[in-house]
Amino acid sequence: MDNLHKKDLLQKIASAIETVRPYLKADGGDVELIDVTDDLVVKVRLTGACDGCPFSMMTLRAGIEQAVRRNVPEIKALQAVE
Repeated sequence: MDNLHKKDLLQKIASAIETVRPYLKADGGDVELIDVTDDLVVKVRLTGACDGCPFSMMTLRAGIEQAVRRNVPEIKALQAVE
């Protein structure tokens, strides 16, 4: 993936994350976009109350990943990293 395409993808992903960020912050958490790999895996880091929360995987899949997939349907997966 060339740098221009990657930059465009990162902007679209960041925009999608912004749509769910207020809900995360309302519960004391947040999410940080780390990277998108060449094979279209989005890497994020859950922070604040989301880090270690028993519901964090549900939040990741049902909230964050769904929002990102709506904006960027070509992504393959969303993955939480430490």
